[in-house]
Amino acid sequence: MEQACGHGGRASSRPGAQRSGGGELSAPRLRGDTPERAGLDPRELNRLVQEVRDLTAGERPWAAGVVVVAGRGPVIAVEEAAGWAVRYSSYDPRTDAGVELPPRDRVPVTVDTPFDLASVTKLFTAVAAVQQIERGTLGMDARVGDYLPDFHAAARHGTTVRELLTHTSGLRPELPLYDCADDAERMAMLRAEPPVGVPGTYTYSDLNLLLLQFVLERITGRRLDVLVRDGITRPLGMTATRFGPCPGAAATEDQRRPWAKADRGMLRGVVHDENAWALGGVAGHAGLFSTGRDLAVFCRALLAGGSYGPARILGPDFVELLLTPPGLGFAVDQPWFMGELAGRGAAGHTGFTGTSLVLDPATDTYLILLANTVHPRRRPPDSRPRAAAATRLARAVKGT
Repeated sequence: MEQACGHGGRASSRPGAQRSGGGELSAPRLRGDTPERAGLDPRELNRLVQEVRDLTAGERPWAAGVVVVAGRGPVIAVEEAAGWAVRYSSYDPRTDAGVELPPRDRVPVTVDTPFDLASVTKLFTAVAAVQQIERGTLGMDARVGDYLPDFHAAARHGTTVRELLTHTSGLRPELPLYDCADDAERMAMLRAEPPVGVPGTYTYSDLNLLLLQFVLERITGRRLDVLVRDGITRPLGMTATRFGPCPGAAATEDQRRPWAKADRGMLRGVVHDENAWALGGVAGHAGLFSTGRDLAVFCRALLAGGSYGPARILGPDFVELLLTPPGLGFAVDQPWFMGELAGRGAAGHTGFTGTSLVLDPATDTYLILLANTVHPRRRPPDSRPRAAAATRLARAVKGT
């Protein structure tokens, strides 16, 4: 059995409300069941599954391997895997194609295969931040300089926590931290980086969640991986979700210049993002590995107002704060990857490696699509399959 990066257990699937130790009703746990029991049209879900399987077909598939999980309420109605976690040994730039492994050496994807989440990591950093807001240790409109006075550029420009969470700080999308000689040079670059755009206007930036990571670590005295583990994944029983290394994960890229930003070879079980790698694998913008089932638990907890089983990671008011447009860390109502789920408050995120997550409070549905689209090398992003899958789920709701 392939080694994963968690302990491999799945959460209990007891349906219905439960009593916690304190006597309060707890949110129902996930269980696998039929589309009909989830209140979903099985015809649309069958089409969803077939279309996802087709994404791994052919010589130049959308992704080498894919896992899709979809459901409504406490029911997982779709949990399917297709393709390969490891299909290629390398990328050949002369033929612009992957060098395929012999069939006996390939590793198939299963529903328990962990994937490099890439920017879906940002959602966990955002939840960790809102947990501190709920506890009163972090101010939504406080200035970053109040917590990180040594980050003098952010302090001088009055950058706020809200601006980091909503990508309105004006910071550029990224910095070449992977080219720095050591951690001291990387930190000096981050501390000196001023906004280049107009604060208050939207510019998506990894630097926002990186700065937020340093804020969280400064105010709590704990590393981000510990905050995520103790505040989110452990209470929810997400045993397969953690920062790397993750030896059993789906492979990503044969990472070499000029198409990549570093020369690292074929990656498996170590973070794909070059800046997260340069920072040791734990970063506010990338670095987590997870499975489809674990992410379904994460979605379910948020759709249930912050609770799952006896655990509560956020109060309902703070989940609402997290998901209310424009969203804190979460993108809201984005048809380019949410398809027809967008429009009534659907929230989620995508990851560069091929991952995506969408939860829709209006219909109590969720969709997780995990793929290694960068195996064996990165291509221009194509989110049409993500949007198509989300549209199938939206139509499965309408068809009932």
